Amino acid sequence: MAYRLLDAGLGPVAEHWQILLTWLSILSLVIGNLLAIAQTNIKRMLAYSTVSHVGFLFMALANTGAVGFASAMFYAIAYALMAAAGFAAIMLLSRRGFEAERIDDFKGLSSRHPWHALMILFVMASMAGIPFFLGFWAKLAVLRAAVDAGLIGLAIVGVVAAVVGAFYYLRVVKVMYFDAPESEPEPGEGPTAGSDPQFRWLFSVNASLLLVLGLGWSPLMNWCMRAMGL
Repeated sequence: MAYRLLDAGLGPVAEHWQILLTWLSILSLVIGNLLAIAQTNIKRMLAYSTVSHVGFLFMALANTGAVGFASAMFYAIAYALMAAAGFAAIMLLSRRGFEAERIDDFKGLSSRHPWHALMILFVMASMAGIPFFLGFWAKLAVLRAAVDAGLIGLAIVGVVAAVVGAFYYLRVVKVMYFDAPESEPEPGEGPTAGSDPQFRWLFSVNASLLLVLGLGWSPLMNWCMRAMGL
């Protein structure tokens, strides 16, 4: 939709909407990160961080060219996979009478469910932009698009926002691997006890794709480039 509206509909006045998207990107990155970093509820953290991710999308669109649109498409696909896995992790660890909403609910998960802790690590590392997960290449693509358009200041804001985002995403990894659980669940009532085995497998596949596609990201990026006529 953005491609049709901005390129086909408003292409002749690109220099005007580029300024608008640049400021929308900066505002989204700043506001999204400030709200997300203050959260102790992981659902709210993921929701507010979405605002920051939209800022990265705007950053790519501000390029105004086919490379920018291709980078935005690549980022949108990457974020869709990351967001699906992120909220699925919360559903996976919830059970009757217990919603895994607080970051503290993930304490000590690595000792109780090492496989699921590893999958959640993949999700958070990708969202944080850690090499060589899919999220790293997505952020790199939009930052490169901004630099190619001469938007150096916007790219610098993007780098700072990525560093801030890494802090609150990796905080989840820290509590899983380095903090002791607040309480031990009763037998048969622990996290994942009531979840569908098929759902657990789907979550594992989704989370693993973030690493697999990160190691082989070129075909996906090439597909996005071809979709934009490059």
